Amino acid sequence: MNGRRSHELEVEPGRIVRRFTEDESLQLAERWIGVYARDALGANIKAYLWHTFSSGSYPSVCKSEAHDRYLRQAVTEVVALSNDRRSAWLIADALPIRCNFTDFCVFPLNLAWTMAFTHEDGWLGPYFATHPDYRALVAQDIEQHRARQRKARELERARREGWV
Repeated sequence: MNGRRSHELEVEPGRIVRRFTEDESLQLAERWIGVYARDALGANIKAYLWHTFSSGSYPSVCKSEAHDRYLRQAVTEVVALSNDRRSAWLIADALPIRCNFTDFCVFPLNLAWTMAFTHEDGWLGPYFATHPDYRALVAQDIEQHRARQRKARELERARREGWV
């Protein structure tokens, strides 16, 4: 299978929160394709999802500019999706920069942006692209992340006080 060295994800940095089922992974891939590869005619995304970017079918930046844009994204929960579309994981605490899958995509659940890591790193890729509604989606994602953090702090305080 394209870009797969192991059946389990090894990623760094970041903490694996959950593994999606194969059906969920395929659904995530279809959502990703619906945004980033909808018009990728002739791009051969069946072989590699990132061909949508290397073919110019979807606007993106690549190489060091892609890394720079990726690392500037707010750290919320992100999905790491294998190129074969059958495996995906939810990652928290950090944006993954290394993975035992040589071809994989990283994106928040709302698809505000994506980073496509390739086995051709430095020659073709990596690629970074944003959703047409990027600004609104990022703001929404950050607010949801802050709300989850507030709720976690409130729950922790309730536990310390013996309320739950």
